[in-house]
Amino acid sequence: MTDSALLATLRSEARDAPESGIVEVFNYGRGRPGLIPLWVGEGDLPTPGFISEAANRSLADGETFYTYQRGVPELREALARYHMRTFGRAFSPDRFFATIGGMGAIQIAVRMAAGAGDEVIVPTPAWPNLAASVGVGGARPREVAMRFGNAGWTLDLDELFAAAGPRTKALFLNSPCNPTGWTATREELQAILAFARKRGLWIIADEVYHRFSYGAPRSPSFYDVAEDDDRIFYVNTFSKNWAMTGWRIGWLSSPPALGQVIENLVQYSSSGVAAFMQRAATVALDEGEAFIAEQLARARAGRDIVCRGLGATGRVRFSEPAGAFYLFFAVDGPSPSGSSTRPMSASRRAHPSGKRARGSSAFATCARPTRSRRRRRGWPAGWAASRPPARRSPCWRQASRCAGFPHPARAAAGRDGSTPWSAPWRAGRRAGRRGTVSA
Repeated sequence: MTDSALLATLRSEARDAPESGIVEVFNYGRGRPGLIPLWVGEGDLPTPGFISEAANRSLADGETFYTYQRGVPELREALARYHMRTFGRAFSPDRFFATIGGMGAIQIAVRMAAGAGDEVIVPTPAWPNLAASVGVGGARPREVAMRFGNAGWTLDLDELFAAAGPRTKALFLNSPCNPTGWTATREELQAILAFARKRGLWIIADEVYHRFSYGAPRSPSFYDVAEDDDRIFYVNTFSKNWAMTGWRIGWLSSPPALGQVIENLVQYSSSGVAAFMQRAATVALDEGEAFIAEQLARARAGRDIVCRGLGATGRVRFSEPAGAFYLFFAVDGPSPSGSSTRPMSASRRAHPSGKRARGSSAFATCARPTRSRRRRRGWPAGWAASRPPARRSPCWRQASRCAGFPHPARAAAGRDGSTPWSAPWRAGRRAGRRGTVSA
């Protein structure tokens, strides 16, 4: 049987899942000397020692067996305490469920809310995994383009509501947003919740970056306006706040009445999160506030450096992000050589030839030049030039349209005058060794 014939036997939802531009960039740049990696959404600090030590103690105590599918009681109680401190009201431990990362929480939420033939509304630009998770589950993402103007990024609620049709079962809302930094106001959340209640829709609230807020201790949340039994799935992760991206542990919050359904879905997917990881997560929640404050201060400093540097060029369009730790921007006009333009960065990865360094190609990329062209222009052989993957998720295409930005392949070919680009900023350990701050 040929490869194509074998692939044809698969379910279309699996076969047609879009290749991840994030993974492509990660794999292409992994291990290349002299690069500051900006291809995934994570900081540059390792997990704090007090968190890792809790995992070590658990392993030493022999906690290597199957455990609670919903999460160990201590973790669920710690999640309730964390939410009470953060949102100023009591929470029941019964509404929290341990998952394999934030993606595990998203997958479970999507499975409960939508299926074959259904639609889920996704505002864009967005982290491409949101739309892809909907498609893998058999539903269809319906994208609503945000707008970029003098007020920065805005979401037109009339357009959002108009996108809901007879097949719409849920809507995603990522606030603060990856990659734009857009953050919903309390009033916007109230309006969205009122519409979802009226239409009987589920809301999948991705509030992963709720502590990375630069105008307040946290961003507005559906927790501020919703009741405990509202149709809202809150997805979150330990990855960002506590520098635990490689641990793969997150949580899902939902009305407690869904507990048995969620337990079943955990059992039939991952069969639970390892106990030692849950012990580490418990300590992170109870003892990690100082580390979160350090993370936020570093992110704020990085944001200010990058925005100041790009703003000084006079050629870059962007809105200073109110939350998260990304910058989504466009560089206007061709370079003097006539080639496509590049983002400006304090990083050594920005090569003097005028081409750009390796960023998050899930949101932007340019065509990879041939080896002969790289030699002719004097680029170092190990420099990681970008290339568009064979297939992009529809979320990327919508992101470029909604921002008024061209598709990167066209920009690289010289048919447009601006290039969108997104990357997290870092000001710390890895960048510090090179004496730079990367964008």
